[in-house]
Amino acid sequence: QGQFVESGGGLVQPGGSLRLSCTTSGFILRAYIMAWYRQAPGKERELVADISGSSRTNYYGDPVKGRFTISKDNAKNTVYLQMNSLRREDTAVYYCNVAHHAGGPLAWGQGTQVTVSS
Repeated sequence: QGQFVESGGGLVQPGGSLRLSCTTSGFILRAYIMAWYRQAPGKERELVADISGSSRTNYYGDPVKGRFTISKDNAKNTVYLQMNSLRREDTAVYYCNVAHHAGGPLAWGQGTQVTVSS
């Protein structure tokens, strides 16, 4: 059973940047499509971005296109989410997991809180 430990969240002003990290264990990272999700207060969890096992293809939700970049380092068992030009509406708890359309999700980690506020 896979495990996920997310980190890198925090308080940032609008227009700022953060880089989230997700350390995984219990499975072979390169064999799975990995994804970042987020859940804002009072809203359902939504898919933010995903990346293929080979890292050759990825997907971005419309709200984050052109601002966020997903990447991973299979050797370090880590998935990243670089977030630029942050907006207040990006405020949420961010989680990583195996993509729901590729056999996931597995058990959720604790997530990392991102708060965009002046």
